[in-house]
Amino acid sequence: MAGFSLHAGVTARADERKKLERLCRCISRPAVAEERLSRTANGNIRYQLKTPYRDGTTHVILEPLDFIARLAALVPKLRVNLTRFRGVFAPNSHDRARVTPAKRGPGWSA
Repeated sequence: MAGFSLHAGVTARADERKKLERLCRCISRPAVAEERLSRTANGNIRYQLKTPYRDGTTHVILEPLDFIARLAALVPKLRVNLTRFRGVFAPNSHDRARVTPAKRGPGWSA
């Protein structure tokens, strides 16, 4: 949703070191593979695609300012949650206090 993918079924116990390492490597990957970046003779940015497009395109060439603009679009806005909750987990759900450990929500009373 909105460019984010969350698979909540991924879990790893503390003793599953290989699985934890794989999970950490996955979430710490950069947005752009640096080894596929290069500069053209006229100073543009050339990005080699991991797999060609259906039309056979293997590289994307952008002016430096356009490249920076696309990179900036990948950075989430300040104070915007990357995970959105729906149903009983939504912030304004009347049942949220009954299903969350903190017992907070519109139906909560101290």
